[in-house]
Amino acid sequence: APTGVAAVNAGGVTIHSFFQLPFGPHLPWTPASGQAAAAFRFGREKLRILRTLDLLVIDEISMVRADLLDGIDEVLRRFRDRGKPFGGVQLLMIGDLQQLAPVVKEEEWRLLAPHYDSPYFFASRALREAPPVCIELTHIHRQSDPVFIDILNQIRENRIDRQSLETLNRRYIPDFPAGDGYITLTTHNAQAQRINETRLRALPGPGRRFTAEVEGDFPDFQYPTEAELELKEGAQVMFVKNDASADKLYYNGKIGRVVRLEAEAVTVRCAEDPYEIRVERLEWHNAKYTIDEGNQQIREEIIGTFRQLPLKLAWAITIHKSQGLTFERAVIDAKAAFASGQVYVALSRCKSLEGLVLSAPIAAHNILAGDALLSFTREIEEHPPDTALLREAQTAYQRELLWELFDFSAVQRRLGFCAKVWWEHSASIAGAEAFDFDRIREQLNGEVLDMNTRFRLQMERQLAQHADAETNPALQASLRKACPYFIEKLTGIVLRPLQECDPETDSKIVRKAVHDAVHKALQ
Repeated sequence: APTGVAAVNAGGVTIHSFFQLPFGPHLPWTPASGQAAAAFRFGREKLRILRTLDLLVIDEISMVRADLLDGIDEVLRRFRDRGKPFGGVQLLMIGDLQQLAPVVKEEEWRLLAPHYDSPYFFASRALREAPPVCIELTHIHRQSDPVFIDILNQIRENRIDRQSLETLNRRYIPDFPAGDGYITLTTHNAQAQRINETRLRALPGPGRRFTAEVEGDFPDFQYPTEAELELKEGAQVMFVKNDASADKLYYNGKIGRVVRLEAEAVTVRCAEDPYEIRVERLEWHNAKYTIDEGNQQIREEIIGTFRQLPLKLAWAITIHKSQGLTFERAVIDAKAAFASGQVYVALSRCKSLEGLVLSAPIAAHNILAGDALLSFTREIEEHPPDTALLREAQTAYQRELLWELFDFSAVQRRLGFCAKVWWEHSASIAGAEAFDFDRIREQLNGEVLDMNTRFRLQMERQLAQHADAETNPALQASLRKACPYFIEKLTGIVLRPLQECDPETDSKIVRKAVHDAVHKALQ
């Protein structure tokens, strides 16, 4: 995900940390320039994950800049397949393009503008080579009022008419006294913080401070709520996590009022509920991912823990931080909207038009949507994918996986590199001629590579008769025979001899060079 909080909420990692990309502009490069060669330095575990990825899921794609997506493409090409966009990894991008746009400063755009038509992800150079199949989710869950839904759709499509704008602005109520259950959505963080601090200080009685417990590696920019949370009885709060218990008493975005404070817990009462909710500390995890040695699957490893009450003060919140939340009642202050999608995000957080109050009228110029975005979304609407395209894509991907499974060119290259290093240092290795790389390569060619060429031709014939690999009985039978054959041959001819390759030498430099080459080959 593009942000730390979104990554934590999704149980994933941030784009920048996983791909080790800088936070500044990422200028496109060409393989001939060699710029990327010095840019990426990954440990062995990260390399193994990159090389075994099947599917990369990116959440909140609307906030991902084109240059960042191209940075991902460069990393994956470098460590997988240079000739394929994203190194041949399948990419699933999820998000609402009409919501928050990617952040790009003016000085950054001056550098990027010569290379990109717009900052949005769909301007990525990599995506020009592999145009995405776009699936539009049209069922609306948050709202049910057809009038409100129509207004939101008009804002999404940048075509709001005078009548709809007038209907929306009837919700403008000057000096509205935001009472119980109302949250104010603002454009800037300072506004929201000022409102929350003022309202908290105005409450009578003492407050209590709850300090988060942080263990391990959990950077403060990923904190899902305040590390220092000050509350009083009567404070309006919002839950920032779903209730994982079977009771499902609260959800991310639910608003209530503190009715009782304890040393390590608080009790919250929500206007729509007949019961009180006792809230204790919950855990959020910061994870990293490694490869399980046993099954070669990606394994999650918790490297940091954040424990805190799943609450934050909720008289006000920024529109940016409200993304993904749902409110029964909200006061919207969007007169200072400065980014594409801010007005839409604010309005669409509300479940109904009746629960929405405007602190200032919304003018047509407050509703920002760029031509590039509208053109892209219009293309999605006009060209929805069909089942024939899905079947064609599935068949092509199955074929690609089969060819990748039976591609032993990397084995051949790495074995050749081992032989080169060995003979370059043979004068310093006692009995160097006893380790016969030529014999190993001859066996590899005769018993693996030549046989593999014939097997691939057989697969081609079988797929020509029945294109779906999963339901092709002849192909499945061939695979059941071929896999153990090639595993046995590769183990006996290449793997086992390399594992036993230990140069007898007095030179630490020679020993290290040989061991490094063998280690790389065995990966």
